[in-house]
Amino acid sequence: MSQTGHNEQLAERAYNIRRNALRMGEVQGQGYIAQALGISDVLAVSYFHAMTYRPDDPEWEGRDRFLLSIGHYAIALYAALIEAGVIPRDELETYGTDDSRLPMSGMAAYTPGMEITGGSLGHGLGIAVGMALGLRHKGNPAFVYTLFSDGELDEGSTWEAAMSAGSHRLGNLIGIVDVNQMQADGPSMSVLNFEPLAPKFEAFNWFTQRVDGNDIGALVKAFDVARNHPGPEPRVIICDTRMARGVPFLEERERNHFLRVEPEEWTRALEILDAGRKA
Repeated sequence: MSQTGHNEQLAERAYNIRRNALRMGEVQGQGYIAQALGISDVLAVSYFHAMTYRPDDPEWEGRDRFLLSIGHYAIALYAALIEAGVIPRDELETYGTDDSRLPMSGMAAYTPGMEITGGSLGHGLGIAVGMALGLRHKGNPAFVYTLFSDGELDEGSTWEAAMSAGSHRLGNLIGIVDVNQMQADGPSMSVLNFEPLAPKFEAFNWFTQRVDGNDIGALVKAFDVARNHPGPEPRVIICDTRMARGVPFLEERERNHFLRVEPEEWTRALEILDAGRKA
């Protein structure tokens, strides 16, 4: 298959992930849907281009690990795991309900494919460092991917982990930073200025790339370069994303951490997403 054809397939996967997320949001009438729509392209490239895993055996020892540090992004990861066949599609309607395997904040004890419980922000990268060290000691060639947010850059523990990864030269660790410029206390850069970001990771001995996180082609190239980088350094892909990507009326709404969506707007959002796919 040509690269163009492959990228088109990944775009279709991203559309499906967005649609799954919107449908789950509609079940509860709420959710961190803007983040889910924004990160769907990254998840599509992660699960359908870069990562090695077995959908029918989510605890297979040879799998690449995907750690969701941002626990409230669980709706996005569930959407990807459903698309990947790790979670049955008929469980989508149970999102956030009693006894569901899809709680509103991700918990490893509940959900197949959810590697860690990430509700307390700023800890995912530290866990990933330990996991990458453990895999290296066992001679396991799997990669550890960890998705964390620009808000988590405010946490000292994130930078301790970044320093540790560089010091231990963890070439099996790939960090993914979602820079969507929004966190609970407001616009990320207004809360704490983390720029210039790439030189900070480089100073901690990371191999660093920065891309448009809603550009499938750019993401494919970045993930390929990260996996195939010949040096021993940990790798990070800084992804600039647009919250609510794919649903323009939500993209244009006043941006906030928890997007309010009225009951009738869920159907409208799905219709717009579907129309964009057919265009």
